[in-house]
Amino acid sequence: MDERFVVELLGKTPGIEVLVELVKIDPMTLTASSRVDYLAALEKQGAWLQALMQIAIVAVAGAEPDSDKGLYSTVDDPQREEIATTLNVAPVTAQSRIDVARVLTQHLPATCTALANGEISSAQATVIAKESASLLRRGIDPDQLKYLESTAIAYAEFHTPAQVTNKVRSIVAKMEPVEFEVAVAQASQGRRVTLTPQPHGMAQIMALLPAVEAQTVWLAIDKLARANKEKGLSVDPFAQSSGNRNASKSVSVSDAGSNSDSGLESFSDVDLASESRADSLTKFISMGNEPLTLDQLRADALATIAGQFLAEGADENLAHGRPVTLNLTLDLPTFLGLNENPGVLAGYGEIPASAARLLAKDAKWRRFITDPVTGNLLDYGRLTYQPPQPLIDFIVARDRRCRFPGCRQPARVCDIDHAIPWEEGGKTSKENLGLLCRRHHRMKTHGGWELTSFEDGSCEWKSPEGNIFKVAARPLNEVA
Repeated sequence: MDERFVVELLGKTPGIEVLVELVKIDPMTLTASSRVDYLAALEKQGAWLQALMQIAIVAVAGAEPDSDKGLYSTVDDPQREEIATTLNVAPVTAQSRIDVARVLTQHLPATCTALANGEISSAQATVIAKESASLLRRGIDPDQLKYLESTAIAYAEFHTPAQVTNKVRSIVAKMEPVEFEVAVAQASQGRRVTLTPQPHGMAQIMALLPAVEAQTVWLAIDKLARANKEKGLSVDPFAQSSGNRNASKSVSVSDAGSNSDSGLESFSDVDLASESRADSLTKFISMGNEPLTLDQLRADALATIAGQFLAEGADENLAHGRPVTLNLTLDLPTFLGLNENPGVLAGYGEIPASAARLLAKDAKWRRFITDPVTGNLLDYGRLTYQPPQPLIDFIVARDRRCRFPGCRQPARVCDIDHAIPWEEGGKTSKENLGLLCRRHHRMKTHGGWELTSFEDGSCEWKSPEGNIFKVAARPLNEVA
């Protein structure tokens, strides 16, 4: 099979003619590189078929929700069950697909077109529709919806569905900061921790927490597990005396200076175990809802335990020479109370301005310099194989996670990698250094993948088959 024919099919607009030609091809007869192109071509065809599926679902369910028929029949009841049985999915899944299809076909024409042309995947189109739905219910301005849609489609080209979700949520939070504040405050009242018995002597704990507290818990659990793994421990550290507890917790807050021509930024460390911060945040999210319920107190207690555990061993089990941190990006005018732009909590996304200010108000700041236009990190401050601590701090703040396309392994578990190996003349510099998780570090070193690194933190990967994947620089005030 001619490799150029597969590339030609990949470049064509999806449709029945292209699909027929692809079906004729046996991918096992292709070279390694052409097999990847063949897979990509099938993915485009799948997106085209999914675009047709949206139209078919609306044809069955109707463009608008059915009316409530009373006690024994709910909205969309017959249509939902028809689709559920036909597609062999659960009714709740069928209803979700109906809702997504209606939003796509009735309100997001550009997304439908991009899906039909194979420019985005079905999963990416679905997250755009789901994140747009709440705005449509609130009567979003058509121009705002168009901006949201076009930005999400452009972002989707080189990002996973989860990353597109974060991007859309970030845009929505900036569009409606007041509504975002209210929604977060209301949602926080539902925080709770539940215990559910499971078979075989097991039980499941489920926690629904505000973003800051949830990230605190996750970091504590992750760090404790990694510390125990390194020491070969199999006992619960909380069963030991307080003198044996060995983890710490701090928060880093950066000021992106979005409205400042200088692009000056800062970083800070905040003690998560601080009672004043926790108390003030609790008061903010619980206003008008005293006394606190037992569910809320359980949720607060879990976050407090995790925060105390991390605070008790700040100088042990460091990640790249620093304690485990929560990273928060906040522009200077908002920190000063002049704006109400959401902050960005690394590993989660947007949090309200008031919560970000509470997190950052008693911080010890470290300065960063960013590009005032792109938001990309330019400099930190102050060459051997082992990078000095200021350079490590710069790389961690700039990359924040593994630089392989789509990988979300956080900085604290990544290696500092030389794109051009030290033994081959590679420098220990911000242009040549970057974060890679252990798996992708090994792929680069031993698996035939090639990495080209650029000064702004962007990079380019070349697979063993010769395919090129670009990873853009990550502005400091954007969700990583």
